[in-house]
Amino acid sequence: MKTELPADRLCPPVPNRHNYILWLKDLLDTTSYQKPGRRLAGLDIGTGASCIYPLLGCTQRPWFFVATDIDQKSLAYARKNVQLNNLENRIRILPRAATDALIPLDDLDVESIDFVMTNPPFYESEKEMIASAELKARPPHSACTGAAVEMVCEGGEVAFVGRILAESLKLRDRVQWYTSMLGKASSLDALVDQLREKGLDNYAVTEFVQGNKTRRWAVAWSFGPMRPSQDVARGVTSPAWKKILPPAVEYIMGDGPANDIGTFAAKIDATMQSLELLSWQWDKQGLTGVGRARENVWSRAWRRRKLREKDNSAGSAAEKSDDEEACSFGFMITVAVGLKETTTACRWVEGHDEVIFTSFCGFLKTQLGGFIRQGP
Repeated sequence: MKTELPADRLCPPVPNRHNYILWLKDLLDTTSYQKPGRRLAGLDIGTGASCIYPLLGCTQRPWFFVATDIDQKSLAYARKNVQLNNLENRIRILPRAATDALIPLDDLDVESIDFVMTNPPFYESEKEMIASAELKARPPHSACTGAAVEMVCEGGEVAFVGRILAESLKLRDRVQWYTSMLGKASSLDALVDQLREKGLDNYAVTEFVQGNKTRRWAVAWSFGPMRPSQDVARGVTSPAWKKILPPAVEYIMGDGPANDIGTFAAKIDATMQSLELLSWQWDKQGLTGVGRARENVWSRAWRRRKLREKDNSAGSAAEKSDDEEACSFGFMITVAVGLKETTTACRWVEGHDEVIFTSFCGFLKTQLGGFIRQGP
């Protein structure tokens, strides 16, 4: 990857930028039923002179980017860096004004994109930026490398990402994932509060640690039903962050049998086959199954209701078809065979109702109780 920068800019530290891209890849991979590596389109807000995120993304995946900025000098160098890497057909540089929408889907005449990313201005003023730099007294490789226009905005990064959140409330699922890197731990706390206030239950948080000197955080949210894996969504590990974590999406049911795995796997498959699921696919070799349900079809309440509906067949099939095909819960069951023990796990893949996930895990635990050895 080749880059050229103005004399007054340092090359941005690539490792943390690369960590953001890696997390973004995992976020998108674990929120799709398709295999990783598909063609995706993203928006990099405030790409800077290096255009580093689109360049990193395009060298690793068949991605396409729109990269925006309001600084003319940065835009000129960004174009040059795209040309140096022969990526003009996959990265479009788009000038913006400070008052323009940050997510210009309508201006681009684009109906939807897969993700938005940004490394927003950290500071509320140049005075704050200078004071922070003096306190850190860090060597160049870990110092801030952007111009003032890239590092400062009114209200700092919380206000900047707040603008993206406000636009997302209008655009909703026209973007699958809205994401941002953050330079301050306090910003992550504040933004999760804002997401919860807006009723957004499908979000992800993480931290990027490079050596023992540089620490950054990231937040993502989606209006869609596809939920990221646990390590992606709950990537901040300190107990102090527990209060901001999104709902858990993985449930370990205990240790399965050390032998007779075939019978155990057949029991899982037969149990799922017995349910009125929208779909169920079981991989015998990989010991992994993926299912989708319209509602909690495993519950006694659902079975009683179906019996009543059968006895009192009111309503036409056409009137019920749309509701019956709508998925409210998607899941994955995985059996991991070890040398001494077998672990069975259920992951919440799709849906907004945590109660359904909890109910399903309870049902599965009951059905497999004869096989599962519960841990302490």
